[in-house]
Amino acid sequence: MFQKSLAELAKGLKAGEFTSRELTQHYLQRIEDLDEELNSFITVCPELALEQADAADAAIAAGTSGPLTGLPIAHKDLFCTQGVKTSCASKMLDNFIAPYESTVTANLRSAGMVMLGKTNMDEFAMGGSNENSFYGPAHNPWDVNLVPGGSSGGSAVAVAARLAPVATGTDTGGSIRQPAAFCGITGIKPTYGRVSRWGMVAFASSLDQAGPMAQTAEDCAMVLNAMAGHDHRDSTCMDQPVDDYTAKLGNSIKGLKIGLPKEYFEGLSEAMSTKVRAAVAELEKQGAIVKEISLPNTKLAIPTYYVLAPAEASTNLSRFDGVRFGYRCEDPVDLEDMYKRTRGEGFGKEVQRRIMIGTYALSAGYYDAYYNKALKTRRLLSNDFAQALKEVDVIAGPTAPTAAYEIGTQSKDPVSMYLADIFTLGVNLAGLPGISVPCGFIDEMPVGLQLIGRHFDESTLLNIGHQYQQTTDWHKQCPDMAQEENN
Repeated sequence: MFQKSLAELAKGLKAGEFTSRELTQHYLQRIEDLDEELNSFITVCPELALEQADAADAAIAAGTSGPLTGLPIAHKDLFCTQGVKTSCASKMLDNFIAPYESTVTANLRSAGMVMLGKTNMDEFAMGGSNENSFYGPAHNPWDVNLVPGGSSGGSAVAVAARLAPVATGTDTGGSIRQPAAFCGITGIKPTYGRVSRWGMVAFASSLDQAGPMAQTAEDCAMVLNAMAGHDHRDSTCMDQPVDDYTAKLGNSIKGLKIGLPKEYFEGLSEAMSTKVRAAVAELEKQGAIVKEISLPNTKLAIPTYYVLAPAEASTNLSRFDGVRFGYRCEDPVDLEDMYKRTRGEGFGKEVQRRIMIGTYALSAGYYDAYYNKALKTRRLLSNDFAQALKEVDVIAGPTAPTAAYEIGTQSKDPVSMYLADIFTLGVNLAGLPGISVPCGFIDEMPVGLQLIGRHFDESTLLNIGHQYQQTTDWHKQCPDMAQEENN
């Protein structure tokens, strides 16, 4: 059962091959059997999940079910879920029970999906390896000595190890696409403003965006149908018509123009270049037209991002001060001591590093030199993408410059880890949609093909991913440790 995609499970439920309760019990058992080694979940909710599964079975029996009714899902632990711990993988929120539901999780609950639990992540979504978690690192199911990528690493592991058929993630600088590539699954970061951020704990408000992570592009399309849409509670959520993403999956890609940015292949390893070009050649066989393009300011994406994102983080995280909710240090001698020790003890090193960088960039005397200059550079990067997407329909390239690496090898050198985001950051700075689909293996570890589209054109990305997965089977590969059936 666990080898089936979300779409196949939906058909099985509809045909009465199994009930939602049986399906939910199946995945809960897999979590119990496998997750001690993987550490992909922070919280598992068996009682709530079975309660929701029973409600789904009743809806199916009454004929009031929808396409997602009764299907299990895991949520990244930065979506507020009413009555369930929302920790952001931080000591600061280790005792926080959310009093309300985020729009994303509420939409998916309304669609009848069953929440299995909350997944591990880098603390407050800051990191590219899932090593910055108060609850310890998540482990890549293809090799448990390697990182799964971050910050949505727990969600990627849960899907890759078949502990959940689909999971939510968030992407501030590549945090859906990079772990999807490292773990051999499909993940899409929608256009900024396509999905509500209300109830999603903020890291960098002008960059954060939620999206689904699953085995296939078709599965992502099914879930994004329920996630996307305007929300009056989020002023950055756009009031734009939402496509039926599954309805457009059968469209031909003949004549579609795909751009290959020459800057994405300069200095790229031969192995990675070969995999990505082979994937693009597969699309060319289906009728796509491939063209070399240029994104001349690509190298500016990393310094721009690592000024703007920490600046926003430093202001967003100022609310965690021990006064209103979350962790508070013991026996403070005065107010200043409480602030200092609460934040010093509650935040991990990477979060503290980014708060310091952001506070410095926003400080008097340095605001124009760093923050304002980064905003101007962001415009240059956006203009590059806008110009390129006048020439082509989508942009293709690697999701990350390498496959997954060993746990601990880059955590002592944050700059080297930041450089691994070179191909994903620009998409967030420009607010564009991007998808990563599995396109092969290097040294037995999965790698991803990234496709970047125009604003609000997620349909094209999902359709290209779907067409690619009709003629390849990289997305069907499953780690050895996840192969065993438990019932």
